[in-house]
Amino acid sequence: MFKLKALYTNLRIKHKMFVLISVIMLVVSILAIIIQQYAFDFYDQEIYKQSSKALSLSSISIENELKRMEKLTFMLSTDSTIQRYLRSIKSGLSDYDNYVVQLTVKERMVNIGALDKYVLSAQLYDVNDNEYAVGANSITVFQDRLDQFKQLTAVNKGGSTWIAPTSNDKSLVAAREVRSFEQLKLDHIGTIALRIDMNKLFRDFAKGMSSNDANLIIMKNNEAIYPEASAFPIDTLATVSGEEGYKVIKYEGKQYFVTYIASTYTEWTYFTFIPFDDIFDRVAKVKNTILLIFAVLFIVILLIAVSFARGITEPIERLNAKMKRVQLGHFEYIEEPNERTLAMDEAGQMHRNFRIMVERINELIHENYVKQLTIRDTEFKALQAQINPHFLYNTLESINWSAKLSNQTHISQMVEALGSLLRTSINLKEPLIPMSKELDIINHYVTIQKYRFEERLDFHVDVPEKLMYCSIPKLSLQPLVENAINYGLEQMIDTCMIKIGAYTKDNWLFITVADNGPGMEQSFVAQLLSGQVKTKGSGLGLKNIEDRIKLLYGEAYGLSVESDPNGGTCVKLMLPYEMRDSHV
Repeated sequence: MFKLKALYTNLRIKHKMFVLISVIMLVVSILAIIIQQYAFDFYDQEIYKQSSKALSLSSISIENELKRMEKLTFMLSTDSTIQRYLRSIKSGLSDYDNYVVQLTVKERMVNIGALDKYVLSAQLYDVNDNEYAVGANSITVFQDRLDQFKQLTAVNKGGSTWIAPTSNDKSLVAAREVRSFEQLKLDHIGTIALRIDMNKLFRDFAKGMSSNDANLIIMKNNEAIYPEASAFPIDTLATVSGEEGYKVIKYEGKQYFVTYIASTYTEWTYFTFIPFDDIFDRVAKVKNTILLIFAVLFIVILLIAVSFARGITEPIERLNAKMKRVQLGHFEYIEEPNERTLAMDEAGQMHRNFRIMVERINELIHENYVKQLTIRDTEFKALQAQINPHFLYNTLESINWSAKLSNQTHISQMVEALGSLLRTSINLKEPLIPMSKELDIINHYVTIQKYRFEERLDFHVDVPEKLMYCSIPKLSLQPLVENAINYGLEQMIDTCMIKIGAYTKDNWLFITVADNGPGMEQSFVAQLLSGQVKTKGSGLGLKNIEDRIKLLYGEAYGLSVESDPNGGTCVKLMLPYEMRDSHV
């Protein structure tokens, strides 16, 4: 076992695939044969189940009707009127009395139910063998048939007796002796026989059992009760034994699938037989065809497997040769003539990825020195970036002292505000700052703008003290104040009031920047929110602020703009309510 495993492990991939597909096809073929055999057995069982079920239902229905016929014979034989007249006939009557009795007995037989739809005729015979017959198809029974009635019913002593059809009388007969129950004498006073319409009875209660594919036969011992003549040999059916089951019987070179069940009420056995060859010849042909198809498919699939395995392994083998070349230190990639036509499957992608990898490695080797120089240059510029802010602060401080020495108070205050604004903006490295620090930045900015616009700029802050330590994104309010000045104050002659307010609701913090400027059209507001309009001033537009808020807090937060022409503008920030420590 271990040797076979080692042998399979060391095989080439195409040989492994060939062996694997061969084993799979062999297993599938064996399973298909087993399943086919199981299907044939299962098919036999299903035919038996369905036939047995139909046969059982039909036999129960037929026997229930036959029980009713027996009950009818019992009612006729025990009727008090019929009993009285039969006893009087036995004691002897005149011809006229016999005529009256005959009419009365027939009328009574009709009243009791002798004209049932399954009764051909009801035949009553007195001790003198005189016949009293009523029914849709009454006949005169021959003496030998009557003797048979009397002989068979005498054995049962008043009990029900079933008499099979004969060549002269094709009907099934339910008969019994009529015995006098006066003073319990039980002496013989007549015979009653019901001739049953078998064809009509079986048409009604055995529907579907007699067709081109299935036929019904009822037997008692070695004689057929139904039908009158059968193409199937009775003696062959007589060899079947057992209460119920199925059997395949061969007759005249043909096979028949026979299902049978014995009656629990009568001595009858019900048979259904289906031509076996008509069904299973087709199945056998299908089986042979499937086996032939499997053999052809096995050969075809093996050939396809060889070609398929070759198509997979050849690109891998070529790639393996390229890898060995790179292993020796040759990073120059040599492209094959047909490499550009490789398929985009895993093997083709491996070739392309290997080519890209080798080319990238080669590029990295040549670019290594350039990158080292770039790193050094970046470090030098970083040092310069640390020096520039200090140089800028020192320069502004020099201008401030010069303005103070020259008594230029406005210039000194503007320079101080500018320096504080730059220092606060640059030194704050965190993305979130307390609202108080953001308001400091705005105050420095507004101080500078007031020297420009003087009394035309009316700036107010209405923020509760407890909200001063709420965390907000850095430089989220200053651009809004700058936009209010650019789009509101600059467009007005009168005084422009800009107001910053804040309030909380549930776990939300709302900050508003409102002005009484000329306002904007809704279409222009939509362009501002989408970033289609280039903002004045610092260039931090509404779109930029909203994107930062969503990035920090999520899609539920952001900003909204309410503005109408000549109705002012109000920008509202919607942030989560987050408090910072007061000492931060």
